Amino acid sequence: MIIPNLLTKKQFIEKHSAFTKGGLDAQLFNRKKNGLDSAIIQNGRRILINEEKFFQWLESHQEGVK
Repeated sequence: MIIPNLLTKKQFIEKHSAFTKGGLDAQLFNRKKNGLDSAIIQNGRRILINEEKFFQWLESHQEGVK
């Protein structure tokens, strides 16, 4: 079994400084509409981000960006 790299929002932003708290919060708030929910694990109030799945999701949403 491969254990995914799960990060809290704070850990994710510290590790990937290109993302802001506000920008990440907006994506997370709309995760059911934008498809990001596949990269999120919610345990009570704590939100954990599956790092690999997040970047797969991000790459799949880069249509039209050059």
